This record gives sequence, C-alpha cells and structure tokens, in this order.
Amino acid sequence: MSIVIDVVLPVFAIIALGWGAGRADLLGGQASLTLNRFVYWIALPPLLFLAMARAPVGEVLHLPFIGAFLGGVLGVWAIAMGLGRLLGTGSLGIRTLQGMNAGFANTGYMGIPLFVAAFGEERGLPPATLATVCLSAVCIALAVIGLEMSGDAAPGRARHGWRHALADVARALAVNPLVVAPIAGVAWSLAGWPVPLPMANLFSILGAAAGPAALLSVGLFLAQRPLRVDIDAVGWICVLKLLLQPLITAFLAVFIFPMTPFLTASVILLSALPTGALTFVMAQKYHVYIRETSEIILLTTVFSSVTVAGLLAYYGPRLGLS
Repeated sequence: MSIVIDVVLPVFAIIALGWGAGRADLLGGQASLTLNRFVYWIALPPLLFLAMARAPVGEVLHLPFIGAFLGGVLGVWAIAMGLGRLLGTGSLGIRTLQGMNAGFANTGYMGIPLFVAAFGEERGLPPATLATVCLSAVCIALAVIGLEMSGDAAPGRARHGWRHALADVARALAVNPLVVAPIAGVAWSLAGWPVPLPMANLFSILGAAAGPAALLSVGLFLAQRPLRVDIDAVGWICVLKLLLQPLITAFLAVFIFPMTPFLTASVILLSALPTGALTFVMAQKYHVYIRETSEIILLTTVFSSVTVAGLLAYYGPRLGLS
C-alpha cells in the first residue's frame, strides 16, 4: 500500500493541482497550450534522448516488449472499431477515433513521470520511452490514414486517398520530437559515443522539468473540459481502454512474448494508463468525435487512479518496491 501513497498519490495530486489551477484560472486561458508546448518541444525530448543514448541498444529495443505492447494497442483498437461498426456509431473517421481512444495510452505525459517516480530514471525511463515511441509512430500513422480516407472531413477539407495519407504520416513523424529525439538517442548509442558532460547536464536539467510540467498540463487540459459526460456514448470505450487493453497485453506478455518480471509488469502498467491527449488533437484537426474524445480522456484519467494504483500495489512487492 505504501507504493500507492508514495508514487501514485503524488502523480495524481499534481494532475489535480493543474486541474484546480485551471478551474481557478490562476495561469491564464492559454496556460494548458503553452505548458503542453513546453513539454512537447523543450523538456521531454532531451529526457527521451538521454534515456536512449545512455542505454545499450539491445536493452532498449526489446522486441518481446514491443510485441506485447503494440499487440495490446492494435488488438483493442481493432475491437473498438469492430464494436463501433456493430453499434452503428458512425463512419470510418469516427471508428478510427474510437479505436485510437481505446488504444492510445498516455505513456509520455503520465507514464514517464510515474515510472521515474516508481523505479528511478535508469530503470524506469527505457520502457516508458520505448512505449512512447511505439505509440507515437504507429498510432499517428493509423489515425492519419483512417481519418484522411474517411468521408467525414471538416467542411472545406477534401477527402484524400492513401498516397496523400502516407505523405501526411511521413511529415507528421518527421517533425514529431517524441519520435525524432529517442531515435537520435538510439543512433548515438549505436555509434558508441559518450554523452558529453555539458550536454548531459543541460538535457538532465531540461528533462527534470518534463515530469511535473507534463502532469500539470494534463490537469490544465482536463479543467477546460466540461464535467458532464455521456456514459452511454463513451463508457464502453473507457472499459476497453482501462480493462481490456491491459488484459490483452498481459496475455501477450505472459504467454506469447515472455519477458523478465520487471518488463512484464512495465508493459502491463503502461497499457493501463488513461487515454492520451493526442487523441483530442487528432479529433480537433479533423473535426471528428471531438466532444466524445474529451469525455473519454476525462473519464479514463479519473478512473485510472484506481486501476493504476491497483496494478502498482500488486506488482510493487514483486519488483522489490515496498
């Protein structure tokens, strides 16, 4: 139980602090956007780079971990899209967002601070970073392709074919710092170069701001969302995200892609995190499933305080955490 108090409570307390600051308008109406940009462009990329540059590539690019994690993401994504079709909830664009909301865990803004708090930078950063890179690359690609080829683009926005969609994917990944920075770190590690001390200190100082700033930005983002939600419309996706995705991932990690106890626990914990805010960015960009996406992010973030705490309480003693 102490790990819940020592790790989970502080993480969600910072989110709650950001929510309170947002509701009270202490930081201004643009605080969420500004802080999010700071984390996305300035604080988090150096942290991801160092995590990859300092670790042996064989330890970082762990194929069973990737298989179990992406298997859980793609499995629940496909199930959500299939259920959306059976329920008649909308077109390809809506079903794409339903799948993304069910599978896109908040590994960057919540997973990294949580794992650093629980396991320390040296042990906790590599799995959280690898999960973030996998999500950023695969989910952005799938979402852009589905949304570009959907018939419900916003007024004035033409529907495009798969070639245009692939070009959009390439552009999105090429400028995504959460993809570029860790890949650069892997290249640095492959080259066998040591990280110069001034560079390491600079990146460490910037990276130290990533965790609290990311958690605050999550709270500020939630404060801008209405508290009323349509459970009938989005509740089933929240169940898929918080319960089914970790179950699929656990099955894959235990029976299909066996790993060390730490990596097994890590991949399950990361899959159990709430829906990440990038889904809302995609919904806004394509004017599809906007209200429902904000409600899913709100609900999964609130209820993940229970599910993540339960998983940490279960795995903590098994990983040497009190």
